[in-house]
Formats: sequence, structure tokens, C-alpha cells
Amino acid sequence: MSDPVLVGVDGSEASLAAVDVAVREARLRGRGLRIVHAFIWPLMHVPLGPAQGGPAEGGLRHQAENVLEDARARARALDPRLEIAAELVTGEPLTVLAHRSRDSCLVVVGSRGLGRFGALLIGSVAVHLAVHLAAHAACPVLIVRGRPEPDGPVLVAVDGSGVGAEALGFAFAEASARRVPLTALHVAHPSASLPGQEERALAEALAGHRDKYPDVELRSELTEAHARPALIDASRAAQLLVVGARGRGGFAGMLLGSTSQAMIQHADCPVVVVWHEEQPAEVR
Repeated sequence: MSDPVLVGVDGSEASLAAVDVAVREARLRGRGLRIVHAFIWPLMHVPLGPAQGGPAEGGLRHQAENVLEDARARARALDPRLEIAAELVTGEPLTVLAHRSRDSCLVVVGSRGLGRFGALLIGSVAVHLAVHLAAHAACPVLIVRGRPEPDGPVLVAVDGSGVGAEALGFAFAEASARRVPLTALHVAHPSASLPGQEERALAEALAGHRDKYPDVELRSELTEAHARPALIDASRAAQLLVVGARGRGGFAGMLLGSTSQAMIQHADCPVVVVWHEEQPAEVR
């Protein structure tokens, strides 16, 4: 299976909802679907089989296999023709998904669930998982959250940087595949430069992508406001929000921009984080 859509499951309703979204994304891209359940219990050195005298179908390993089978059955019911692979992988969920993202085109996770053990880590499971993956995955990460407007546009944050350019490319492709309009929102801080300069920056950011995706109905908006509340407000009418992030790996990679983190936690629709790869400095 070449560069599939990857979805992590743990048996929760949120992860099954992520399977639904992942099936749609795989179908839109013409890719297969890889379902992964991270099986952490072998690392804890606890018994994995049925308890002595208990039912044969008991035990942690059998439970994990059921989680995978339920997710696979759900995906198969949604699209019987989709190529589906299901893997039970020993490891901690965050690490497993980040590693598997290296040969995936998109990672999809729920906004809750994915790690009852992960709940012991810093903050809520949802935020910890999403921020970790968004900082370390090797491909875009889609966090299923909020109540997406099914007939709404794809929404993308534009700032005129290389970060925004890569997010824009992803957003145009997604809007084209979904056959919905694209809203490109450029949020200029109230203390920013002259409005005319901001308008030119927005037009320049959109120019090349408009030529590549002539089928996409584009709605460009410039607003003077603070980015986080403006994007959260706009997400209420969207079916997907795309944001960019810069840098990867090490300590810097752990620190998503405050806007990206706020969207992961508070947007009213699913959020995709798209990385902009920093070019290494030239060695002289």
C-alpha cells in the first residue's frame, strides 16, 4: 500500500468517528487506508492472555484485536472497495503514529481517546496527542473535532509566508477534491501595516494556486482582528480548517505556534496542520 491515509484507533467513539473521516479522505485521494492500534501493554510486562479460568476470548491482546476488527468492519461497511490494512503495533500511541506517518499521506486522529494510558501524560489526552503529532508527524495531521458544517467551505489561514503557502496548496487540493468553495482568510492585526499592503500580500499568496485549481470557487477575506478568535469564529461555518506550522523536530518541533494550538483545542470543525519544512542553513 503506497502512502495511505493513516488512522489511529483505541476503541473509543471518537476514534471510530476518525475512521469515518479517514475513509472519506482515502477515497478522495484514491489511496488505501491503514488502521493502527498501538498496543502498549507488552511494554508494561503484564499478562496479555486470558485470565486463568476465564473465557478464552478474554485478555488484553484479544481486546486489542477486537478494537482493530471493529474499526476495519466500520471502514469496510463505509466503502467495500477501499484497500484496508489493519495493524496491531507494540508501542506508545504517540510514538507509533508519528513513526507510521513517514510513509503516509495524511494522519487522522480523534479529538478524544487514543490513549487511556496517555491520560497519565501532560494535559488532556486530546491536546497532548494532537500537539505531539502535529509537531512530529512526517505528513499533514487531521484532528477530528467540532461539528463540521457538511455544506460549508474549506477554510485556510493565510499569512503570506512559506508556512501559509504550503497550507494553501493543501487547502486548494482539499477543496477541489471535495468540490466545495475555499475561504482564504488573511487576518491582519489591528496594528499591522496599511490595508493596501495586506491586500496585495493576500493576492500574491493566492495567485499561483488559483491557476492550478481553476475549478475551486475562491472566497478571499481580509479582516483586521486577532487571528485566534477570527479563525475560531470562521470555523463555525466551515467543514475543514487548514493551518500551517513551521519547523520540525527537537525542542522547537514541540512548540507549535499559538494559533495552531488554539485551533486544535477550540475550532468548531476538523483541523489539518500542514508543515512547512525549514531549509537548512548553507554551510560555509
